[in-house]
Amino acid sequence: MSIPLIDLSKLTHESESVRQTEINALDKACREIGFFYLINTGIPTELMSALMREAKRFFNQPQEVKNRIDIKNSINHRGYGNIGEEQLDEIGHADWKETFDMALDFPKEHPLVAKYPTMYGPNQNPSDPTTVEVLQEYYVQAFQVAQTLLTAMAQALSLDDDFFTRCFKDHVTVLRMIHYPPRPASDHDNGAGAHTDYGCVTLLLQDQVGGLQVKNRKGEWVDATPIADALVVNIGDLMQRWTNDEYVSTAHRVRASLPDAHRYSFPFFVEPDYETVVACVPSCATTESPAKYAAILSGDWIQSRFDATYAYREKESA
Repeated sequence: MSIPLIDLSKLTHESESVRQTEINALDKACREIGFFYLINTGIPTELMSALMREAKRFFNQPQEVKNRIDIKNSINHRGYGNIGEEQLDEIGHADWKETFDMALDFPKEHPLVAKYPTMYGPNQNPSDPTTVEVLQEYYVQAFQVAQTLLTAMAQALSLDDDFFTRCFKDHVTVLRMIHYPPRPASDHDNGAGAHTDYGCVTLLLQDQVGGLQVKNRKGEWVDATPIADALVVNIGDLMQRWTNDEYVSTAHRVRASLPDAHRYSFPFFVEPDYETVVACVPSCATTESPAKYAAILSGDWIQSRFDATYAYREKESA
């Protein structure tokens, strides 16, 4: 099965027939593979290029400069993550990549920071204001795309248009920059091990190097070949749970770069407010197929997945 193409501009088209046809295609993609390319997103090509440029500048800094905003200094998981910090495949190698994470910047005195300090709080920003400005602008634009997409998904599932989007008042959506450096040895197969994502949906901007692979229903790994200016979107575990396994969260991985290749990618992890109650949506439970999962707070679910992924968190909680 190839990865389908969804046109965001058609999901909001003035023609009801054009709009409904694309919503149906989106629904099919979410049910059958859980991955699709999203084109005509409205994010300017210049902004995508600027993000790529700033990522290269940021990761090219001396190690001691990047370490000043080490993610281990942030209980709410913001800042720079060194190579080997993350292991997505629990039985494989640690991932061969370095990262930078940011989300909404909550002041320390905000009540949500006091209540959920590991999910809300201040960012640790790069020192270059241009980098910060580009990151913030891309975050805003990607979030708008996500809200349009989630509205269309609600329509596909016969829900109120704002069923999902109303859960994003104090959301914990994360923008990540990733640098996959050339691999050091042939036995290090994966830049990122096989895994599923935690949240609702992920919007991925990737460079032209390639390496992302998706596991289809036959258990075969399919290349998600880069398409210029397109985002690769996948369903996360939270959305699968929300839809009673109707929408599928699909395993994917990143093959390690060639010996001389640097790869950059930018996942945007769309995750709702911590206190969003995730229970089976009405259209996905029937007498024949009742709800499989108990209701859970979105933040509790995501926190549990974080704890399984990051070694330093396990050491803190040990």
